[in-house]
Amino acid sequence: MSVPSELSEFIIVGFPDLQQEYFHLVAWIFFLLYVITVVGNSILVVIFSLEPSLQKPMYIIMVSLALSDIGFATVALPKLIARYWWNDGIIGIHTCFFQTHMIHYFGSLNSLILLTMALDRCLAVCFPFRYPLLMTVPNMVGLTVFCWIIAHIFPGIGTINFTFASFCGPNKIIQAFCDTLSLTALSCGKTNQYGASYGAAMFILYFPLGLIIVSYFWIIISVFRMKLYSLQGKKKTISTCATQGCIISIYYIPRFFVYSTPFFPNLTMTADKRIITTLFYSFFPPLSNPFIYCLRTKEIKEILKRWIQRRKRIAQG
Repeated sequence: MSVPSELSEFIIVGFPDLQQEYFHLVAWIFFLLYVITVVGNSILVVIFSLEPSLQKPMYIIMVSLALSDIGFATVALPKLIARYWWNDGIIGIHTCFFQTHMIHYFGSLNSLILLTMALDRCLAVCFPFRYPLLMTVPNMVGLTVFCWIIAHIFPGIGTINFTFASFCGPNKIIQAFCDTLSLTALSCGKTNQYGASYGAAMFILYFPLGLIIVSYFWIIISVFRMKLYSLQGKKKTISTCATQGCIISIYYIPRFFVYSTPFFPNLTMTADKRIITTLFYSFFPPLSNPFIYCLRTKEIKEILKRWIQRRKRIAQG
């Protein structure tokens, strides 16, 4: 498919006000962020693959989230690292379109996975007797595959529109990676591309968020109504919901302000602040998810402890 454009490449600028003397430091920070994110999430995938006892619906969701986080980091960070390590910010126009699609794809996918996780916990807590019948492993696998497929729809609409857009210059993307907002700003003439993409993003992000909030409220209300939960059990449930709520808030709330800036004249952000905010909500959840959702889980901690003890016995003799 041909692209009616005079440009063949873009330049990822990153932080426009960052002095060149700090480029290598920033590259190392992003490199370590990438390694920790990939390793942390890969550990969960390996544990799930090797331990048959974890072949359960809840852990299928966790592995799906881990794979999504690895995918997002791999799409977004290597080019940003190259930009600051070797001062190589050049990215081909088709590669930029692909990166834009995958950035928004994994954002949409994570939103659907978080919704699936909330619904799974809601069913487990509020309907404990029906849960084994409703949330079987085949059902969860089917739901997970459905999420991975349907998450392409909304970003795909924007990607197709961009292939027919014209880009006459400038070609500098003032962002850490290619995204819809940056490409729209560089397109020639007037376009309603961002308006359509904004509407799609609001739907795929905040419709699931509404259901997630309802699910967690339902969990909390059900726990306090059930006499079988001790006071300690209720406190643990509230603590878990609060922790997950913080991660969910970081994932959703800053996105709204970044995406909505073009539509609210009084809502202004400098380029550096917008990039920092984008990096924060994009990479903090993937970095922390293995610890928040997975490594705090009792079963996984026991498996890791067993593996470590086995290693010690092998080393000793």
